[in-house]
Amino acid sequence: MSRLRVLTMNVLAPEHASWPERCRLLAGRLRALEPDVVALQEIAPDGVRELLGDGWHVVAHSGVDGGVGAALASRWPVGETHELDQRPAGRPIRPAWCATVVAQVLAPSPWGPLWMVHHKPSRPYGYEAEREVQALRTARFVEELLPRPEEHVVLLGDLDAPPDSASIRFLTGKQALNGTSVCYTDAWAALYPAEPGHTFTPENALVRAGDMPLETGRRIDYVLVRGGPWGPPLAVAACRRVLVDPIDGVQASDHYGVFAELTLPPHPPGAWPELSRESSG
Repeated sequence: MSRLRVLTMNVLAPEHASWPERCRLLAGRLRALEPDVVALQEIAPDGVRELLGDGWHVVAHSGVDGGVGAALASRWPVGETHELDQRPAGRPIRPAWCATVVAQVLAPSPWGPLWMVHHKPSRPYGYEAEREVQALRTARFVEELLPRPEEHVVLLGDLDAPPDSASIRFLTGKQALNGTSVCYTDAWAALYPAEPGHTFTPENALVRAGDMPLETGRRIDYVLVRGGPWGPPLAVAACRRVLVDPIDGVQASDHYGVFAELTLPPHPPGAWPELSRESSG
């Protein structure tokens, strides 16, 4: 297996927009992508099996609100799991599944063990202060659990913030927060730095029809690879938005998914490769 296939998708709660038709479309398209690890948001407790089928190892956020939550699904067994409650105190909108789940995926060599961080911060437009705190807590949580930079760590999910927001700038190494800095590679930006890549946009009919009718378009769904002092130990080979176009008049969700393919770099970051006499001249 030369590539690790990772997908994040907010599927929109089943109470909205004709779920039976959307479910059939989502199930067909998600399975056709053949991902190895999938992060799903706004998913019902039995929704992972409904969309992905049998044989998946599932780690769900412990909280469910309005019948939906978030879940991580892996083709391979799961080892350790950890959860960080991220519900903001003193705010009226604080769903039970506002949390960060870190799961050890027992993937085969050379990928595993692989650590997946399924992060779900606060959603509302005016909650960037909360998202900053949540991103900072997540980064510190991950560094405490996984201090070795060579470990494979992928953070993904619906992060409800565009690339120029403080929470995403912090995660991608463009600014510090409260004396802490980290550097995750944004899979989309690594390949398409000049393209907006909106995943929540009024071009999607379900956004126009939903509870944010004045949305102007943002990229808020991400696959991020943690880097160490010499960069990330996984390279981004491909990244694209998925479930973008409607099929037979059916739009899968009000979000587009993000599907990334990761590979190993030519040699580990932080080390010079051994050069043969011929290659060194």
